[in-house]
Amino acid sequence: MSQPRLVAGVDCSTQATKVVVCDAKTGEILREGRAPHPDATQVDPAEWYRAWESASDGLLDGVEAISVGGQQHGMVLLDEAGEVVHPAVLWNDTSSADATTELVTELGGPEKWAEAVGSVPVPSFTVTKLRWVRSAAPDAADRAAAVALPHDWMTHKLAADRQGIGDLTTDRGDASGTGWWSPATNDYRPDLVERAFGRSLALPRVAGPTEIVGHTAAGAALAAGTGDNMAAALGLDLQPGDVAVSLGTSGTAFARSSASTADPSGLVAGFADATGGYLPLVCTLNAARVLSATAQMLGLDLAAFDEAALTSAGSDGLVLLPYLDGERTPDLPHSTGLIYGLTRATMQPATMARAAVEGLLCGLADAVDALRVQGLPVERVLLLGGAARSRAVQALAPALLGAPVVLPEPAEYVALGAARQAAWAVSGEDTPPTWTVATGKPESPVMTDDQAAPVRTRYAEVLTGTRPLLAAPRS
Repeated sequence: MSQPRLVAGVDCSTQATKVVVCDAKTGEILREGRAPHPDATQVDPAEWYRAWESASDGLLDGVEAISVGGQQHGMVLLDEAGEVVHPAVLWNDTSSADATTELVTELGGPEKWAEAVGSVPVPSFTVTKLRWVRSAAPDAADRAAAVALPHDWMTHKLAADRQGIGDLTTDRGDASGTGWWSPATNDYRPDLVERAFGRSLALPRVAGPTEIVGHTAAGAALAAGTGDNMAAALGLDLQPGDVAVSLGTSGTAFARSSASTADPSGLVAGFADATGGYLPLVCTLNAARVLSATAQMLGLDLAAFDEAALTSAGSDGLVLLPYLDGERTPDLPHSTGLIYGLTRATMQPATMARAAVEGLLCGLADAVDALRVQGLPVERVLLLGGAARSRAVQALAPALLGAPVVLPEPAEYVALGAARQAAWAVSGEDTPPTWTVATGKPESPVMTDDQAAPVRTRYAEVLTGTRPLLAAPRS
């Protein structure tokens, strides 16, 4: 019996590097590894490479191709020799909040940005970090000759046949999250780099979806790689009518589209995907950790927290705005979490747990609605990420998200999607290989559509009424 062709996918995420080795034909995961990253919003990229070495140790024998899916938006500044001149500033670093306001205003407002690059910058976007670093770290800014994204840097680092900054590569998906590349025109806007940074920088070449961009020292081909959300879409094999709602460190809602989008409200980022199409996406900063933080506050483990949320008949008007780490959507980078509607009756563990789950899901329901406004059909929701395993989340999600919910089997879908891209790159085929994604049913719903409507209305009213307070810089 012949041995399967092997490919590897890498997820260089916020919290860890994850590696899966798969059968290139079927997608079956044959080996996997993981290693943590520092818990910080600014990180030496060398930590990612050390994590890669640890996570991939002993896994790569016989691997024919590798692809890297990386956390979007992170800013990696390099000098002429390709050396890092400043810690990578990650997507969840909100230091560039004031720079964001400046840039949006300077170009003429949100509509001009949506027209230019399909998205309105928020502090997560790389272009805002370029503006911030000019004043925050002028010595590093003076030394910078090129700017790359985390997956760009990792791919370059893995390539034994590439040096310096002249042969940096990226892909359409990750480039679309910078704020200086347009999915609609497939072109860079170097003028926006100069506006943000005060001068030009070398930018990675945008490789095609199936392009081989280099080889490792062991001879494995390197595929173009992509951003983490684009890799997840590929790993999930999203189809028209599907919306993925991911509840990890951040919360995301995204769907494949055959046409580019440009939302002047800034809610929907008009990203490209990893196949040559588009991936409109809404992202929040706060997701799974809302539940774990609330459980810790209540002195409950996650199983007891779920039980408490499910035993409550409702939140009784208690609203949790879950902006514990600031927020990206809505654009409230200075905000903190807010609890509204406290009474003696609602100051109970069960009610508080229920409000936390409802608050998390209401924020993602707003994200799904924003995709609907852009004309995307929502026929079913694929619920994934760590918090998707919560029984309470599963039970409340269908009514609050307004669509049937399915649960893809737990897997590292970013790494899996990167592996699928690697398999596609060496296949010579016009379309990615067909890999089956198994799905299951969620917890039985405990909320009807009629019960969900007032919960969402109350959440919206509290957000509207307190937004000026939430938008004010923290003292």
